Amino acid sequence: MASELAPEDFISNMPDNVITNILHRLPLLDAVRTAILSRNWRFKWTKLSELLFDDIFFSYLLETKDENTFGMIVSRILLHISGAVTKSVLILSVLDVESIHHLILFLSKNGIKDLTLTSWTMPQLKLPTHLFSCLELKRLNVCGCRFNPPPDFRGFPNLLSLELRAVQFGDCDLGEFLTRCPLLEDLNLGYLSYTGSVKLVEIAKLKNLKILFLSVSHLETATTCNVFELVVHLPKLQELGLDFQDCRLTEGGVKKKLLTASPSLKALKFTSLDFGNGIVLSFALEVIRLFPNLQTLEMTAILQVPDPFPITIPIPVLEAEYNMAELRSVVFNYFKGSENEVYMIKYFLACSPSLKKIDIQRNWCLPPGEQLIFAKKLLKLHRASPVAEISFK
Repeated sequence: MASELAPEDFISNMPDNVITNILHRLPLLDAVRTAILSRNWRFKWTKLSELLFDDIFFSYLLETKDENTFGMIVSRILLHISGAVTKSVLILSVLDVESIHHLILFLSKNGIKDLTLTSWTMPQLKLPTHLFSCLELKRLNVCGCRFNPPPDFRGFPNLLSLELRAVQFGDCDLGEFLTRCPLLEDLNLGYLSYTGSVKLVEIAKLKNLKILFLSVSHLETATTCNVFELVVHLPKLQELGLDFQDCRLTEGGVKKKLLTASPSLKALKFTSLDFGNGIVLSFALEVIRLFPNLQTLEMTAILQVPDPFPITIPIPVLEAEYNMAELRSVVFNYFKGSENEVYMIKYFLACSPSLKKIDIQRNWCLPPGEQLIFAKKLLKLHRASPVAEISFK
């Protein structure tokens, strides 16, 4: 009678794909620990297709285990995995070289498609050659490693997304490597992404690019004309990002004349902008004006300790009648309330009849009490769009 009244175990009786989906939402060690729940649950976790050996994973281990055992624990987990592993995040700094080679070899044989590799060791870790046999890769994110493909490497034929941060290339040239990834749609080469400069003619060969992020400091010559010519040769490009960290611009590098034909780029993102430097801001504004179909714009100020005696290089006066007809959303990050910043907000409000919202995230150095002062100043500005809102946080 008691057994007839016992509640049914709905969770354990769910389909395996549903249970695996639930386990993917747990930290990896918690997912592995479900093996002790019951005999029925002993091998549920072995069907995981995502292995996140990330900060959370190693932080858990550090509480109870010695760092010298991390490689052995990772190997034991790999030993029990029964299916394909399509996604993995690896913090390589805490593993010995043998464990790293074993782990990358395992992934190369198990259908890895989404891989993130991070290392903080110096000198930089040389990635195992097994990585370059992961031909099913669709997304690759590499941070702090030496990237040295073997001579017979023919590329990643299925790679759609590539992000490099603090990566040192070996014998293989970056441009040459990129040409071996014919399907690439998302390329992130921000500040300190790699050593060397970008040859725009090589990036222009990536005809499938939809998202591109570049560091201005890596460009061979930084002019708005070059930026325009690059985008013209990327017909599918939807979003362009430029990082201005440590860029060296001169007034001669700013193209004043607006080009007639313009690509249909929809989104621009600028990071590490020095709003006190009118030359840099003029460059950014001229890039914006190259793309009349622009719908979203995000500008992030450079993070730096406030200068008690700042020198502001003003922005040259721009034509107020210029029409940014499609612009709908503008975001300012780390707003300090400088004259140049206020001028730019005034400019966007006056030139954007379709604008819906300007989001302003204040910098930590701007006292909360000054928010009201700037809010009142901004509310008085003329707006070409009757529905434009300003959000100040």
